Amino acid sequence: MSAVADIGLIGLAVMGQNLILNMADKGFTVAAYNRTTSKVDHFLENEAKGKSIVGAHSIEELCSQLKTPRKIILLVKAGDAVDSFIDQLEPFLEKGDIIIDGGNSHFPDSVRRTAALEKKGLLFVGSGVSGGEEGARHGPSIMPGGAPDAWPHIKEIFQKTAAQVDGQPCCDWVGESGSGHYVKMVHNGIEYGDMQLITEAYDILKRGFGMSEGEIAAVFETWNKGVLDSYLIEITTEILKYNDDDGVPLVTKILDSASQKGTGKWTAVNALDLGMPVTLIGEAVFSRCLSSIKEERVRASKVLGGPQIEAFTGDKKQFIDDLEQALYASKIVSYAQGFMLMREAAKEYKWNLNYSGIALMWRGGCIIRSVFLGDITSAYTKNPNLENLLFDDFFNKAIHKAQPGWRRIIAQTALWGIPTPAFSTALSFFDGYRTERLPASLLQAQRDYFGAHTFRILPQFYSDKYAEGQDVHVNWTGRGGNVSASTYSA
Repeated sequence: MSAVADIGLIGLAVMGQNLILNMADKGFTVAAYNRTTSKVDHFLENEAKGKSIVGAHSIEELCSQLKTPRKIILLVKAGDAVDSFIDQLEPFLEKGDIIIDGGNSHFPDSVRRTAALEKKGLLFVGSGVSGGEEGARHGPSIMPGGAPDAWPHIKEIFQKTAAQVDGQPCCDWVGESGSGHYVKMVHNGIEYGDMQLITEAYDILKRGFGMSEGEIAAVFETWNKGVLDSYLIEITTEILKYNDDDGVPLVTKILDSASQKGTGKWTAVNALDLGMPVTLIGEAVFSRCLSSIKEERVRASKVLGGPQIEAFTGDKKQFIDDLEQALYASKIVSYAQGFMLMREAAKEYKWNLNYSGIALMWRGGCIIRSVFLGDITSAYTKNPNLENLLFDDFFNKAIHKAQPGWRRIIAQTALWGIPTPAFSTALSFFDGYRTERLPASLLQAQRDYFGAHTFRILPQFYSDKYAEGQDVHVNWTGRGGNVSASTYSA
C-alpha cells in the first residue's frame, strides 16, 4: 500500500476516534489502527465514512501507510500497553520516525522512553492531551515534550488540531524528555484543586446558607461572568440545574465518595520529592481520600459532635461576594504553587520550560481553561523569570483585594464546622509565604535536641562562635554528647 497518511493513531476508544476525526477535519489524512481490528472496520464504515481516514489491520500495514518521517500517536492505557506497542512498532520504523504517547503516562516513563528510543535512532514525544472527548473532537489543549527534532515534523498537525484562543493555538513545544507529561500532570493536579475549591463553595452555600441547588446555580452563573469565568464553573452551573425525572436535583442523589485516577497524587508526591509546598493540590487529593471512607464517616457522624449551623444573620450579598473573592484568591494560590513546582522541576530535570506558553496552552481546550489563564500568560510574558505569581502586580493587587473577604469566609466556616481544607490551606500558605520569620527555628532546635541534626545561625548573629555556613550542634542538657548525627541538610 502506498504511503498516503500524514499521521497514524493507535487506539480507537472515544478519545482516539475523536482526535482522528478532528485531524481529518483540519485537512490531514490519518491512518487508524486498533488491536481489535473489527473496531477499525466499524469506525471506517460509520463515523469516519467519507473522511480522509484510512484503516489498518496490522502494525505493519499501519506503518506502510505513513509518509516519512512516520508519525504515530499512541492513545492507549498508560503503562505496559505503551511499551508493548512501541516494541511492536520498532521493526517497521526507520531512523527519524516519531512515536507520540498521547495518554496519561507518568513523566518518568516518558523520560525513560525518550532515552531508550534515541539510542535506536527514533524520536519519542510524550504529549499531554486535555479536554476529554469534546476537546479531542473540536480542539484539545496539547502539551508535547521529548525529542526536540520531532517538533518541526508534528508542529503543524498538532497546532491546527489544538483549540484556538484569540487566533493562537493551545499547543506549543513544552521542552525536553518527560516535560510534556509533567506539565499535563501539574495541569491535572491544578484541576483537582479547582474542583475541590468549587465543591467547598457549594457546601458553604448549601449547608451554611441552606440554599437550594437552583439558587446556588444562579450564584455560580453570576460568578462565571466575572473573574471566575471558566469551564469548571460553567459545567458546575449546569450540573446544579440538572434535575432527575422526579424533579430532585440529581447531584443530591450521587454517593459522596470521590474517585481518582492518580495524576493528582503524582503531583503531590512529586512536590514532596522536590520539597515544594504545593499544599492545595495535596489537600484536594486527601479530600478525595477522606470522601472515600464513607462508611467510617457515617459512623463518626454519630459519635463526633460539632457546632450547630445557625441561620446567618449578616449581609448575605456581602457574604456571597466574599466567597467569590475567597475562591479567586485560593485559585491564585493554587496556580502560583503549580508554577512554583514546574520551576523547581525545570531546575531538577534540566528542562527549559516556557511558562507563558504553558499558561497559553491551558487557556482553551482543557478542563482548567479560564479567562484567568490569560492573566498568567501576561504575567510570564512581561517577566519570563517571574519568581512567583504573587510578585506580579496584577495578582498581587488581586489577592490583597480578596484578602478581607477570604479571611471572613474561613472564620465563618470554622464557626459553622464546615470543612474547607482547600480554602484554608491556601490562606495558610499565603500567610506563611508572606512571613519573614517562621517558627521553623524551634523545629530545628527540637531536631538538634533529640537527634543532634544540627542547625544554622541567622546572618546577624555570625561571630567567632557561629560562622557563616557552619552546622551547629549544642549539648542542650549537658547530658548529651557533642557529636552531630548529620549535616544541616540531612
